[in-house]
Amino acid sequence: MNGLYEELLAALHSVWHRRWIALAAAWAICFLGWLAIALIPNTYESRARIFIQLDDALAEQVGIGVADKKRDIERIRQTLTSAVNLEKVVRGTRLGDTIQSPKQMESAVAGLGKNVSVVAQQDNLFEITATANYASFSDAENAQLAREVAQKLIDIFREENLSGDRGDMVETLTFVNQQLRAREKELETAEQRRTTFEAQHPEMALGGAAVAQRLESSRTQLRDLEADLSAAQSSLAAIDGQLAGTPRSVAGGGAGGAAGALATAQAELASMKARGLTDNHPDVIVARNQIAGLRSAAAQEAASGGGAPNPAYSSLQSIRAERLANVQALTSRKAALQSDVASLTASAIQDPELATEAQRINRDYDVLRQQYDKLLQDREELRLRGEVKTEREAVKFQVVDPPTTPRKPVAPNRPLLLVGVLMVGLVGGCAGAFALGKVRSVFATTAGLERATGLPVLGAISQNVTDQVRLLRRRRLKYFFGAGAALCVLCVVLLAVEFIQRGMVA
Repeated sequence: MNGLYEELLAALHSVWHRRWIALAAAWAICFLGWLAIALIPNTYESRARIFIQLDDALAEQVGIGVADKKRDIERIRQTLTSAVNLEKVVRGTRLGDTIQSPKQMESAVAGLGKNVSVVAQQDNLFEITATANYASFSDAENAQLAREVAQKLIDIFREENLSGDRGDMVETLTFVNQQLRAREKELETAEQRRTTFEAQHPEMALGGAAVAQRLESSRTQLRDLEADLSAAQSSLAAIDGQLAGTPRSVAGGGAGGAAGALATAQAELASMKARGLTDNHPDVIVARNQIAGLRSAAAQEAASGGGAPNPAYSSLQSIRAERLANVQALTSRKAALQSDVASLTASAIQDPELATEAQRINRDYDVLRQQYDKLLQDREELRLRGEVKTEREAVKFQVVDPPTTPRKPVAPNRPLLLVGVLMVGLVGGCAGAFALGKVRSVFATTAGLERATGLPVLGAISQNVTDQVRLLRRRRLKYFFGAGAALCVLCVVLLAVEFIQRGMVA
């Protein structure tokens, strides 16, 4: 511990012995450091916050969902600081006053890009930060420039994103219309080629499908029709079986039958004649007509073995007639399909190249037709989306915090740097004096000399000074403390100048 204490005392003695050198080094370090700090321009920062919300009740019905709105907001954040927009900012502020060449513009845009940032704090809330630290401008001009840059970015946002969608949609619709016109011409050419081919080869008329496709379709229909015909014939056979086991009439009789009614009518006619009525009498005529009708009914009843007609048999006959008509219709349809298949097969076999040509023409026409219909549908959807986005979309835009005019610089922290340079200067001066003492190999104590040489030190000779020397040393000490105090006072003056300058900007 004693050795460490002696080393500390020796170091302090060495520095104190060369205090003027330490003070001169401190002045040099502080002067250079303060000069470098003075050359650093102040950086002023302006902040603004904007709120944007895309909201429309009809938007989701036409395909503008939440994901589309989030992509629009993210696009706003990414494109707001693009090179094109930054160039507009440069031209719209005092930064563009001294620009005379494209190279200067590129440099200005690159520098501005480092000083501007747009941060999405929430989904719909953005913070715009603009800084200005140009050495060619004064502090007040840099502060005002930072605010102008932030305000210009907000203006560009209004121009590009609130009214730009309409222009983008118009350009898109124009492109789609051009494609539609081109497809329409190609479709007309294909239709004309198809019509000409059908006129030259009526037997290969396409009618909306190629020969091979029509042949395959006819064969499929024929197979389905044969299955339906088999089912209908089975149903007809079943109803025939039911008819064979069902009697045509049911037992009935006596006075309740047609024979009884005929006998009663004849008895009434005889009674009328007995009363002296002639054949021209109306009642006699009615009775004769009734007897004539009952005779035919009685004859039928006698032919059927007697009894009343069976209702179940009549119902089964109706069902059989219906099913028989269905079988006949299916048979006729089958014959027509077989004829169609035979005709198409014969055409394909007789001229396969012609069938291939018909298929190619029809395929080209179908492809062009599908493309044209798809483009037409896309155009209508785009038009509807455009009307919703530009006419009905409720765009809520609000400047939450307008661009601020900075009152003090955000960088550098000049007061802290000035005090830091003072401390570095004092420490550097002391370190320089101590290092110089080490280089010159001067021993402040006898113990240090003894350790360095390894020889015993018998004693030390003290210094005896006169009154004039003491007076001179006292005067030099005053000068030293005055120079040290002047260094600290200069630091305080620089701090005061810094705060005065800040007050002038405010």
